[in-house]
Amino acid sequence: MKKGKYHYIWIGAVILLFGILFIPKIVDRLAEGRVVDHDRISLDAGAQPLSYVLLGGERRRVPSFALLDQDSLLITDRDYLGKVYVAEFFFTTCPTICPIMTQNLVALQDAFADEPDFGVASFTINPHHDTPGVLKQYAEAHGITDMDWHLLTGPRDTIYELANAGFNIFAAEMPEEAGGFEHSGLFALIDRQGYIRSRKDSFGNPLVYYRGAILEGRGANAQGETEQISLLRADIRKLLDEPYEN
Repeated sequence: MKKGKYHYIWIGAVILLFGILFIPKIVDRLAEGRVVDHDRISLDAGAQPLSYVLLGGERRRVPSFALLDQDSLLITDRDYLGKVYVAEFFFTTCPTICPIMTQNLVALQDAFADEPDFGVASFTINPHHDTPGVLKQYAEAHGITDMDWHLLTGPRDTIYELANAGFNIFAAEMPEEAGGFEHSGLFALIDRQGYIRSRKDSFGNPLVYYRGAILEGRGANAQGETEQISLLRADIRKLLDEPYEN
């Protein structure tokens, strides 16, 4: 009986110690909305240079492309050299994540309205429907005003090769999905020299892409993924402050 008594005292001491050490931290995280960390992203990367994305040991460049924009102008990857820009894959009739992605990009457009070296490249994955005229209407309806935000269309195979092999951002026709297409909702950040860049996660690995389908300030989604637009905004600023080397 005496042994059992001491056993319960020991268990009680452990529970008390746990409460003293950990419950205040849990309460603080709940109060501050930090139940889920930022997907292992390094939030203190302000003083660190952004990482290059490597492929076969080489810095990964944006693949070459030549497509028509919403003004029927031929735009190539070389038109973006010297600019910091965000690339995405979308389609104008998307009923799910594209409106959120566009809203986030418009917020970035407005944040860098005074920066002549900031731009966006939006590649449609439904080029059969998304002609330059349709893209022009979409731009006007969503407040896209930046002269360096090009909504791009062209041959279907070219665009899918650019998405899946060039950027490694998934896109596919899937009739069973809402809108008839499936895509990842990721943003790629490209520097002035045409290299894909990103911050590192807490393990020192490149983040590679930023999730564009979560509205800023809305906390975490059902999978525990937090918005990353504020992180992307900070990283755009960092690249804009880097010197351009021809």
